[in-house]
Amino acid sequence: MVMGRPSQGHGSGADEERVPLRGGLETERPPSGPPPPEQLKEARRGGSRLWRASVRAGLVLCFLTVPAVLLLLRWQVDSSPQWVFDFEAPKEDDDQDIQDDMLDDISPSPHVEYDRLLGGLLIDGFDEKSCRSRYQFARYHNSSSIPSPYLIERLRKQELLQKKCGPGTKAYNEASKKLRSGQSTNTSDCNYLLLTIHAGLGNRMLEITSVFLYALLTNRILLVDRYMEIGDLFCEPFPGTSWLVPSDFPLNYGDFTQHSPESYGNMLQNKVAAGNTDLSLAGTRPHYVFLYLDGDNDFHDKLFFCEDDQQFLQGVQWLIIRTDMYFVPSLFLIPAFQDELGRLFPEKDTVFHHLARYLFHPTNDIWYTVTKYYRFYLAKAEKRVGIQIRIYEKKGILQRNGPFPHILNQIFSCAQNEKLLPEIGMAEGAAETQNKAQTQNNRTIAVLTTSLSSWYRDQIQKKYDEHATVDGTTVEVHQPSHEEYQRSKNKKHNKKALAEIYLLSMTDELITSGFSTFGYAAQGLAGLKPWIMFRSENHVVPDPPCGRAMSIEPCFHNAPFYDCKAKRDTDLGKVVPYVRHCEDVSWGLKIVNQTQL
Repeated sequence: MVMGRPSQGHGSGADEERVPLRGGLETERPPSGPPPPEQLKEARRGGSRLWRASVRAGLVLCFLTVPAVLLLLRWQVDSSPQWVFDFEAPKEDDDQDIQDDMLDDISPSPHVEYDRLLGGLLIDGFDEKSCRSRYQFARYHNSSSIPSPYLIERLRKQELLQKKCGPGTKAYNEASKKLRSGQSTNTSDCNYLLLTIHAGLGNRMLEITSVFLYALLTNRILLVDRYMEIGDLFCEPFPGTSWLVPSDFPLNYGDFTQHSPESYGNMLQNKVAAGNTDLSLAGTRPHYVFLYLDGDNDFHDKLFFCEDDQQFLQGVQWLIIRTDMYFVPSLFLIPAFQDELGRLFPEKDTVFHHLARYLFHPTNDIWYTVTKYYRFYLAKAEKRVGIQIRIYEKKGILQRNGPFPHILNQIFSCAQNEKLLPEIGMAEGAAETQNKAQTQNNRTIAVLTTSLSSWYRDQIQKKYDEHATVDGTTVEVHQPSHEEYQRSKNKKHNKKALAEIYLLSMTDELITSGFSTFGYAAQGLAGLKPWIMFRSENHVVPDPPCGRAMSIEPCFHNAPFYDCKAKRDTDLGKVVPYVRHCEDVSWGLKIVNQTQL
């Protein structure tokens, strides 16, 4: 059986390295006929001496090389982080943090007052040099939400479970061996949930958070796909172990599809598994099940969200899941999970906020870029406004992002109607009044725009450059990158995207584009209720252009609408008060912190 996710062959061919003959190159042609016995003995002695000399030389080379390699590896670990944006890094004092006026070193300082452990979500003991963002995140974020003591307790238990059963442990090796051989397994203390990853960065953060919550609820070890650069984007979240699936994993899980025999939906249709469809169990439980929860899944796949099906899946040691959705709202509708979720999240709309801050810690290159950009362009402003722009036009790739004047008008209408940006004085004779106001007002608003196109940023800045604001406020507009089109499989692109998500999360007010998981991730990390720009139709600005979000939670775009108990379709946005339909996706579901329908 081929190991791991990719299918790679290693055969002989033109690229195969060839080993030179032991005797080296010929310098003289030997005489014909057999050599005399004395010459044979001398040749043997010479060959033996040559072999011993070669061994000694090899040992010496080894002793000289190994320290050099170790030094190189150490240099790589301790080397300076790299700027990820395409323009040159700004020149400023890297040792000074403008926000708290303290040295921005990598060790905790008793003089800097911030909750580096995020209310208990994090623990001490990680190497701070290898992952600066873990304990520095709180320096740039103020959260009013406090994680519950029970959530903190469960996170500590999950960390112990990950360490006990994670890659490299005896328990993992035994479970992997049984999976490789196809042996059925009895109930185990170590059950696994493996997430395959394929979507864009915003979706990845949402799906990882969803799957981690499911792992918490079902006492499973979370493993994530190592082949989609997760290790290049995020530090390891769990102490003393790795969440990356080992490269010698015995299943080619990347080949699984919705129509694979291992798919739970297919098992239900083929009566291999028993769920809430009144099918009889055919034999024993499989040793692994593939859960297909992508946005294009079908009725049988969605039965995953029914309680009877959860009881069946609880007895399967290995669950392999593929999703590009934030399916947390539907977990809140499973009766068996509701009490536990209520204890974990008394403030129900803080699921992503707490779990994302626990799980996601950008690697040093990304964090260096984020903090340097923030300090240089955003930190000195009295107010910071983030505007996340995502265009959903259906034209060709190069036209999808505009320019579209109606989108620009929508941004201005939203920002000025909601008093997020100052109004521009357009009336005649107002110049003198505006200039007087400007001399009395030294206030600056820094606007951070993120978009695949730079046109919107340029137009916003041009408007404020050409027209004074009514109250004299100065508006400076910044945009770190403009990639033109999304390249979700490009490492550099994803690093820039992650840096921009974290920069958006450092703003004081946030405008996002409806339907965008990029915006969901930023608002969740920030703990901000954004103003959501609604999708336009026929290039007309919607009325109203935007609306305030009900909560900081992301939207589950493809939520099921099947009542598992009644066995019929129903409106699941009206079942419990804390699960409602989304503002930007009328058929989607999101969690809100409400107690009455």
